[in-house]
Formats: sequence, C-alpha cells, structure tokens
Amino acid sequence: MLDTKRPFTRADALAAGISPRLLRGSRFRRIFRGVHISSSVTPHDDERVTAALMLHPKDTWASHVTGAAWCRVAVPPSSTTHVSVTRAKDRRWQPGLKPHVAPPGTKTRTWRGILVSAPIRMFVELASMLDLVDLVVAGDSMLRVFGLKAEELVAGLEKTRDYWSPAARYAGKFVRDGVDSPMETRLRMLIVLAGLPEPQVNVKVREHDGNVILRFDLGYPSLRLAFEYDGRQHVEIIKNWERDIDRGDLVDKAEWRILKVTAKGIYVEPGRTIERVRNALERCGVKLPEPSDEWRTHFPGRPSAA
Repeated sequence: MLDTKRPFTRADALAAGISPRLLRGSRFRRIFRGVHISSSVTPHDDERVTAALMLHPKDTWASHVTGAAWCRVAVPPSSTTHVSVTRAKDRRWQPGLKPHVAPPGTKTRTWRGILVSAPIRMFVELASMLDLVDLVVAGDSMLRVFGLKAEELVAGLEKTRDYWSPAARYAGKFVRDGVDSPMETRLRMLIVLAGLPEPQVNVKVREHDGNVILRFDLGYPSLRLAFEYDGRQHVEIIKNWERDIDRGDLVDKAEWRILKVTAKGIYVEPGRTIERVRNALERCGVKLPEPSDEWRTHFPGRPSAA
C-alpha cells in the first residue's frame, strides 16, 4: 500500500490506483515535477532531499549545502536542493533542484539512510558556495558531527585537486577542534581577521586537583582573559540564569576577566567588538600589531540585523 505521507513518484501513484486528476487535486502536494506527497504533511527540507533523489539513479547522493544540512552541519539555508551524479546524462534539472556532475570515484557515505558526500569532499563542495566565515563555521561544525580532528581535515584537503580545493585549504587552516556553536566561530574569526592574537577554543580552568571548575568559549589562559558569546538563553532560561550566578562567583574567585559579546556585536557593531577586544588585551599588557581591515569584508555590519 502506498504511503502518501512520504514522497512518492507519479508512477507509484498510478500503480496504486491514484488517477492523474486526483493527483493534481487538493489532496496532494507536488514537491518536484513527478514527485508528490499528501497535502496534510507540513513541508520540510528532508522531503525535498528524498524527492530529489527519487528522480535520479540509485547511486545519486545529496551534496553541497543540501548534503551538509542533511547531516546537521551548520550551513546557511538554501532554497535549492543539490544532488550529485557521476554522469551528465543522469541529471534531472528542475526549478529548485540542481544536480551536479562529480568525478568518478567521488567518496560518499551513508548518513540517516541516504548517500551524502564524504566529509572532505563535502568541505570542498561548500567552498564553491560559501564565503570564508560561513565555510569555517561549517568546518568547525563538521568536526563535531563526523567526529573528525582539524588535522585530519587539513590533511585530507591537501590531497584534493578539485577547482575549489585552494579555497577549501585556505579556510581549513582556520577550522578548530572543540567548537560548540557557530557564533563562537564567528567571534573567533572576527578577532583573527582583525589581526589580533587568536584566542584558544574551549578554555578549561582547573583546580589544583585537576578538576575542571570553569569552561569558556574562547580565551587567553595566560592572561586570564576570556570571551563568550552571550545568547538569549542566558536570560530566558531561569536554570541557566541561576547557574550563571554560581559560575560568576567562581570566575571572581579564579580572577578571570570575561568579555561578553552578543549577536549585535557580531552582526551590527563588529568594529566596536574589535575595539573592546583590543582594549582588553592592551590592559593585560599585550603589545598588538597594526590592525587589519580584512574583517570588514566578512563582517560589514548590518544595522537591521539584531
């Protein structure tokens, strides 16, 4: 029996006794030309991936931002579904669906029941679509999702010869282990692209017995200076708020200085955030190099962003 709450092809519908007229009616919703689903199902990204693969040969895989999003890698949303095949004649172009031709022998893996690009190949694909900061965000996320180390990503990229490999290798140098969120990556990249010393990721403060008593998103352990992205959850969730009060007591006891940064400091006022970081470093006695303007390309500031 045909499960109409999952994507199905027109041929499947006809075989199950659903007439073309009924298929065009209000009971069903077209995902792509030739693939439908019950109109009672709320549209979601996964159905588009499944539908796109149904239109192609069985060895087709989800690639680029589509494959990354399927694996829960942090990438910007896209209205286009991307898949890859190894033969140009196997492509099935449609509005909102972009099939790519990958070199024969391209590595794939199964993830949540479908084929997707293997991690190294995925990062190169993303380099063809994302700017530097978004690509590093995706790279940091990929390490966490696939259980990779940054050095493994870098080593794998050194072996690639795709057109976009140079861009991928450049971005790969900024990817770090142990990053917990995209905003932490963006804050770190803002600091680095401004020409400031790169802070350490996932800083742990230990007691004399070695037990971890504090953890910071980013910081300079030798200076006891830490930076944290302060999201809305800190003020909206009471348990987090109470936990942060206790944590603040520990911070004071450990004599660390904390600089909190919000979304506004990344998207709206990146220049002000850089100045705050510079001032904090200078107060710690750090001699800083001449500032770099490279950050302006990637963090232009958007007054309406926050």
